[in-house]
Amino acid sequence: MYILTQGIYSLLCVIGFSIIFNLPRRLVPLASLSGMLGWIVYILLQQTATSFIIPAFVGSIFVGLVGELAAIYKKQPATIFIIPGIIPFVPGYGIYYTMFHIIDNNFSQALVTGGESLFIAISIACGVVIATSVVRYIRPYLLSQGDGSF
Repeated sequence: MYILTQGIYSLLCVIGFSIIFNLPRRLVPLASLSGMLGWIVYILLQQTATSFIIPAFVGSIFVGLVGELAAIYKKQPATIFIIPGIIPFVPGYGIYYTMFHIIDNNFSQALVTGGESLFIAISIACGVVIATSVVRYIRPYLLSQGDGSF
């Protein structure tokens, strides 16, 4: 039940940001599905992994792969599907608490939460880069299969 509710919340989150980013209406469902599935992967890995970096990394790889494949399928730029899809991964709580600890003059705790937020942000970026690189490598094979749209 927890995973289902988290999936619904992330779906709504990505729908909201897709609207804010002015995605074409016909592409919002696919972008939202990409973000929801990536967040479910994140939640599943977060329950089993001991690191806080691995779930964000693997989840962003998943969002990147789905976004790149959706871009090929819909003949649209991949960023349309990837950017809204990674919004749930952004460590807003960590950034908030980093600033809170700085204001509270607790610099050691600010360093800890800021470092965690930075590592999560880097893992998200690396995951998207890896997914994009993999799809660019296999894209000629995908386009040679059939009429060019899978």
